[in-house]
Amino acid sequence: QVQLVESGGGLVQPGGSLRLSCAASGSIFSINAMGWYRQAPGKQRELVAIISGGSTNYADSVKGRFTISRDNAKNTVYLQMNSLKPEDTNVYYCNDLIATISLQERTYWGQGTQVTVSS
Repeated sequence: QVQLVESGGGLVQPGGSLRLSCAASGSIFSINAMGWYRQAPGKQRELVAIISGGSTNYADSVKGRFTISRDNAKNTVYLQMNSLKPEDTNVYYCNDLIATISLQERTYWGQGTQVTVSS
């Protein structure tokens, strides 16, 4: 079994910063991609950022403000969020493409962490 545990959400003022973390644990053979999505009430979940190998991709709305990174030794992905705006208020979910030790590959989701940007 594989679990993803997120941390780092909270309340921040506009212009502020937060760093989200997502640690994967369990029967992991390899983590082939790691990403962050977000979802507002009544809306579809949208991709925020993804990292795979040495490549990263970002939603246009967060380019230049958010940075995704990973620590392979800790099976952890991070999302550094700077210059936060009220419209960044969402529940943020991590999503990893993981091959288990039985060599079954699938995506796994974290439990979600609330980010609220408000004065």
